[in-house]
Amino acid sequence: MGIKKELLPEQSEVLIKTLKLRFEKNMNRHTGLEWTKIEEKLKANAHKLWSLHEMETSGGEPDVVGFDSATGEFIFYDCSPESPKERRSICYDREALESRKEFKPKNSAMDMAASMGIEVLTEEQYRNLQKLGNFDTKTSSWVKTPEEIRKHGGAIFCDRRYNHVFMYHNGAESYYAARGFRGSLSL
Repeated sequence: MGIKKELLPEQSEVLIKTLKLRFEKNMNRHTGLEWTKIEEKLKANAHKLWSLHEMETSGGEPDVVGFDSATGEFIFYDCSPESPKERRSICYDREALESRKEFKPKNSAMDMAASMGIEVLTEEQYRNLQKLGNFDTKTSSWVKTPEEIRKHGGAIFCDRRYNHVFMYHNGAESYYAARGFRGSLSL
């Protein structure tokens, strides 16, 4: 039996209040956007509200970072200062997870994101997030890896050090206590 991807009314209310407070506290992330329009979309889309709840409860601190005028959707990213705590110590994807013979991590970034109904940030999205603040100064985050790199067994991750955003590579099966992933959701 699958997970019911719907929140109780009380959970929805608490999450919307949390998102509103974060929105108001961090206006630099969404200049020119109005909370009332975002709230309307949140209330009209229970499945995506559930995904935002998953982002929140795993430590992601989701916030609105933009609006796509082509699709009419608001864009949320994980905006926690460090890579979300409950999404660390994971390898990149299912193939990498299954390739490990010993000391397997509990999960993979791509599988966790899929189960939450979100997407792993691309390198470009990650760099755009870093324009909004200083993120991952002590941790790092897997980012969506181009197929050309992945087919050779690698995966990429990013962080901020020395006031600069870096992209690195690692074997996709590797995992570290300080590496997780950040997600995005369009609503």
